[in-house]
Amino acid sequence: MGHRKTHAPRHGSLAYLPRHRAKRLVARIRFWPELVSETPRLLGFTGYKAGMTHVFKIEDRKRSPNFGKEVMSSATVLETPPILICAVRAYTKDLYGLHTFSEAWMTDPPDDLERVITVPENAKTEESLKKIEEKLPEVSRIRVFAITQPKQTSVPKKKPDIAEIEVGGAAIQQRFEYAKTLLGKTITPSELFKDGQYVDVAAISIGKGFQGPVKRWGVTILQAKGRKTKRGVATLGPWNPHHVMYSVPRAGQMGFHQRTEYNKRILKIGSDGKEVTPKGGFLRYGLVRGAYMLLEGAIAGTEKRPIRLRYPARPPRNVAEEPPQITHISLESPQGR
Repeated sequence: MGHRKTHAPRHGSLAYLPRHRAKRLVARIRFWPELVSETPRLLGFTGYKAGMTHVFKIEDRKRSPNFGKEVMSSATVLETPPILICAVRAYTKDLYGLHTFSEAWMTDPPDDLERVITVPENAKTEESLKKIEEKLPEVSRIRVFAITQPKQTSVPKKKPDIAEIEVGGAAIQQRFEYAKTLLGKTITPSELFKDGQYVDVAAISIGKGFQGPVKRWGVTILQAKGRKTKRGVATLGPWNPHHVMYSVPRAGQMGFHQRTEYNKRILKIGSDGKEVTPKGGFLRYGLVRGAYMLLEGAIAGTEKRPIRLRYPARPPRNVAEEPPQITHISLESPQGR
């Protein structure tokens, strides 16, 4: 029987090109949804990935064949200490996009903030806020600078992660007043989200370094008797065009890319990490000490990685309003002890 050709196109989407390393460890959020709400609120949060477990819950999707039954689901645990709001920033908008108008910093920022940025000395908070307030009719967006508090987690670092979060809902005047009340204060995830709600998750995926086309693009390994390469691409393309096309799978960086996943369901928001920490702690992380969030399914990134949450950009319709009924959270040791 002769050799039979196999049809094996390249795997992997070309929508994510170029596959280069992310610039920063904290994911960028380029879009904030318009929240239809009478009360202003922050549209995002930042936590740290601790690890995964599994839960048993009552299926509450009405169209599911398992509706009303107990089902098992994988879940990701995030440790979510309160974030500190250290600045308010106002943006104006014209034909060329958003432009920073002004910003107001808190009067007594924590010392650890110096590890991230050079904090403005003698911040004239009241003057800056008044300047923004006078020009509010021209202001298009109100955002805040929020920093994490890794010292309250099992993440072995002191340097906080800083992120810009938009204030949504209500009119611009109420958004500004709300941001003013937050300045210099901390906010917890339970003040922003509720159990059963959907959120978008942005994170930097696990880095795998420089990889060949077989691992990176899933191309077929050539036959053992073939000439030259076995784990390469059989042809780099036609004579014309004279260059290698972008769609041809090549070796290069794999992993450590930013990925945003839509509509991950919050199973539970809690304040005591003992409720979700397995025996002996999470591998490569340790114990969840304080507040936590339990999200359904997997999330990009390794343990200890900062994970950004956002109000859903395209929330699913016809979902259960009530929080999911969890019957059991597995606390078995991940090492089988």
